[in-house]
Amino acid sequence: MTTSTSTDSLLKQPRAVWAVAFASVIAFMGIGLVDPILKPIGEQLDASPSQVSLLFTSYMLVTGIAMLITGVVSSRFGPKRTLLVGLAIIVVFAALAGTSGSVGEIIGFRAGWGLGNALFIATALSTIVGAASGGVARAIILYEAALGIGIATGPLVGGVLGGFSWRGPFFGVAALMAVAFILLIVMLPDTPKPAHTTSILDPFRALRHRGLLTVGITALLYNYGFFTLLAYTPFPLDMGTYSIGFIFFGWGLCLAVASVFIAPKLQRAFGTLNMMMLALLLFAVDLAVMAMFTENKTVLVVGTVVAGLFLGVNNTLITETVMISAPVERSTASAAYSFVRFTGGAAAPYLAGKLGESNMHVPFWVGAACTALAIVALATGRKVLAHVDDHEPAPHSIDEARAVTVGD
Repeated sequence: MTTSTSTDSLLKQPRAVWAVAFASVIAFMGIGLVDPILKPIGEQLDASPSQVSLLFTSYMLVTGIAMLITGVVSSRFGPKRTLLVGLAIIVVFAALAGTSGSVGEIIGFRAGWGLGNALFIATALSTIVGAASGGVARAIILYEAALGIGIATGPLVGGVLGGFSWRGPFFGVAALMAVAFILLIVMLPDTPKPAHTTSILDPFRALRHRGLLTVGITALLYNYGFFTLLAYTPFPLDMGTYSIGFIFFGWGLCLAVASVFIAPKLQRAFGTLNMMMLALLLFAVDLAVMAMFTENKTVLVVGTVVAGLFLGVNNTLITETVMISAPVERSTASAAYSFVRFTGGAAAPYLAGKLGESNMHVPFWVGAACTALAIVALATGRKVLAHVDDHEPAPHSIDEARAVTVGD
């Protein structure tokens, strides 16, 4: 009876919360949505793997740069306007991507999509927390659920819609985001602006702290492996859109479960830094195995899905470390970390595709090596990050949810 009552209370939320949660699901779909259609785009638009992989590069590069201005925009215009602007940008550029006649056009429109996604994602968490009833913890559970559903179902939706045409996923996102835009206009009340504004220079000042810089460099290096897996693996797999969609659905499901449920438990049992290093080591080994047996599709499928577990654990813990690695506001630390992580890792999809055109094994070897270097980078800053293991956020706290968001 208690469980039923608790569930009913969790689900009894204002319409505004459900509107933002729905939009969050669609926004996080964008992470893996294009995986199943990378190969069809290359075949139908006569583009090489490295050219098609630039869809990820442009998206991440702009997302990383845009993270520097999300705080500035939100603090001046308020959360609701920031959310709506982000959604509107996604609708426009996703639809334009669907009408593209060349890979170059898609690459450019994906860059615009990245700007909209950065504005929306950076604001959605605080909006749900502010509008939800039943306490912060329940609001966070809803947000984490939306995030997990979006990450897991993105590749699946991309595979299903991509089975009709590679343009399908782009038009599908545009239509769903347009619905979310209308829902937010109608259901979300105006939200007050933050008490103080932020500066675009704040994230750069934050990087002066060695702890934050160390974690940023660590993330930049393992991000190379992360996006090698995401952007390059569909090419050696050489399967149809449905198959790729289901494979990366498994990857996304493992990543979401590990981020929200497994990472906090392992953190409390073994410590934050120890678990980060172990997760990075296991991911590096996973990529090395995929490098050795790239011709074996079974190995690639299993390696891709299992990688979601390692990435989910590491993403959550490393971003939580960011939040407390320097004596600056958490939003500022998050922006600085995201800037380094995404802009630095943006080259990975293109380089992996380029290397793979000469030798299909090399991209995974390079990804494994960069991930191993991430362990070394983290180890060099272990002394300045020693305080991280003394910090233990409460389950379903705002810090934990923010860590999951920025990590993923």
